[in-house]
Amino acid sequence: MSQKTSGIQIFHGDNLDVLRKLAADSVHLIYIDPPFNTGKIQTRTQITTVRDDIAGDRTGFQGRRYKTIPVKSTGYADAFEDFPGFLRPRLEEARRVLAPHGSLFFHIDYREVHYCKVMLDEIFGRSSFQNEIIWAYDYGARSKTKWPAKHDNILWYTKDPENYTFNLDECDRIAYMAPSLVGEEKAARGKTPTDVWWHTIVPTNGKERVGYATQKPLGVLERIVKVHSNPGDLLLDFFAGSGTLGEAAVKHGRESMLVDCSAEAVQTMQKRLAKYQPQFTKIRKSRKKT
Repeated sequence: MSQKTSGIQIFHGDNLDVLRKLAADSVHLIYIDPPFNTGKIQTRTQITTVRDDIAGDRTGFQGRRYKTIPVKSTGYADAFEDFPGFLRPRLEEARRVLAPHGSLFFHIDYREVHYCKVMLDEIFGRSSFQNEIIWAYDYGARSKTKWPAKHDNILWYTKDPENYTFNLDECDRIAYMAPSLVGEEKAARGKTPTDVWWHTIVPTNGKERVGYATQKPLGVLERIVKVHSNPGDLLLDFFAGSGTLGEAAVKHGRESMLVDCSAEAVQTMQKRLAKYQPQFTKIRKSRKKT
């Protein structure tokens, strides 16, 4: 395994095979954003627009009309017959490879978080549970039959409940809601976040968007990386998707290993992280032991 400063390794294959080959206690921080088992097809459609004053379905500058043309759709079926059975062996391996002072961040939503927390309590021990972080956002459609779901859940576990990396001074600070009540000095400095993190999703047409259906915001991952690891540490995401953890890691001087079974995800990561060459390590194809 390469230990080159700010190196990035990408593995294409079954993450369980990759995890079983890693040495125990070798990874300082793990963040995973597994499938949410929504029972739906997760897709993202790329579009382009052309000027069409007659059949246009969008209005642009000075009232000009444009027609939307789909370019391509990408995605995957997010449904499992036995979701806990799929996750458990991977989370058991995650605990094995985690360093003694390391942390696991498990990103999920309201549908499965309760079942996953019970399973993680069994694997890590209830005393190793540190926080449930609520990532809250306000974007998208509004349900008229129930309260709109506008948050994800991130469960934080440590391998050792008493000894773990937590560099609060490295955290980005947020504005006071009533700055006039705390004085100019405090207002200018801001305050550290709580366990509710307000952060927008990746905007559809934003510069950060890389065209992956379940891409997570870089700002959320940078907060985790800066506070829960140190420069030179090795970070792991074995449901790597668009590679957000890899970008957060390399920006802050950490190593990273990114694993995904999807060829689309690997191609997305390769394109996204290529700008960090020569630190970029070539893609490796995971092979099962025979």
